[in-house]
Amino acid sequence: MKKLLAATGLALALAFTHSPAQAQKPTIPIIVKDTTSFYWQIVLAGARQAGKDLGVTVQELGAQSEADINGQIGILENAVSSNPAAVVISPTQFAALGPAITESARQVKIIGIDSAADSKSFTSFLTTDNVQGGRAAADAIAAAIAQKYGAAEGDIALITSLPGVGSLDQRAQGFKEQLAAKYPKLKLVADRVADGQPTTGLNIMTDLITASPNLRGVFASNLIMAQGAGQAIAENNLGDKIKLIGFDNDERLVSFLSEGVIAALVVQDPYRMGYDGIKTALAASKGEAVPADVDTGVNVITKANMNEKRSQELLNPKVK
Repeated sequence: MKKLLAATGLALALAFTHSPAQAQKPTIPIIVKDTTSFYWQIVLAGARQAGKDLGVTVQELGAQSEADINGQIGILENAVSSNPAAVVISPTQFAALGPAITESARQVKIIGIDSAADSKSFTSFLTTDNVQGGRAAADAIAAAIAQKYGAAEGDIALITSLPGVGSLDQRAQGFKEQLAAKYPKLKLVADRVADGQPTTGLNIMTDLITASPNLRGVFASNLIMAQGAGQAIAENNLGDKIKLIGFDNDERLVSFLSEGVIAALVVQDPYRMGYDGIKTALAASKGEAVPADVDTGVNVITKANMNEKRSQELLNPKVK
């Protein structure tokens, strides 16, 4: 009888220890800017793998466009109301998302990735140093122009996808600072801001070709603008004359790079951003110490180094 009672007690203890409520995986939503973009698909792939490795249910959320600011605020509010372990988010707009993030952080740990917001409530923030990314773009455009024309001098332009986006503003800042500090003979003759649509990037680049016949280089500071600008340069067969520097990558931009339409791509590590975002969120939800800021790095890839191992890892990541 004593053995039976002991066995029964052990069984009850084990049942309590491994109850369904305790065995349930923590849930962490990751909210990106645009679920249709290849860049954000890479971020989500990294998050998905982290979920598998760490035993986390990852909810992949996001708008259909980076311009959908109100949509992202609603997604964040709904995610927080579901009582997750933590939330990972890339804010679509610096000013507009600040109050929503501050309010959400009163209920749950918020981990920021990629772009900043006007809030001091992030538990941790993982991002490319976008100012450094802009500097790298300036170095790349100077090198490409010098290789073609013998010196880093002449007219250049900057195309930004949307106004008021923290990461894009920082890239523009770094680009202009580096031009002023190192390349005084490169003259920024046009600084255009678009509406987030590839066709606008195409139209801006087409206008620049007409309005600035001496144009030697362009920095298109995100994937969408690089797509549009690249198309305009390809259609006019100007890849040798105008040195285009893009930011981020997809199959189309990699093709432009290999064909000489694009001189260089400044590439982030979005897979790591997604993976480490979930990893950091899980640690924070457990009360573990996490770094306040993490720089996930930038790399400049040209036709000359695009087949190197690290370049291929960044240019052709696994998204499934």
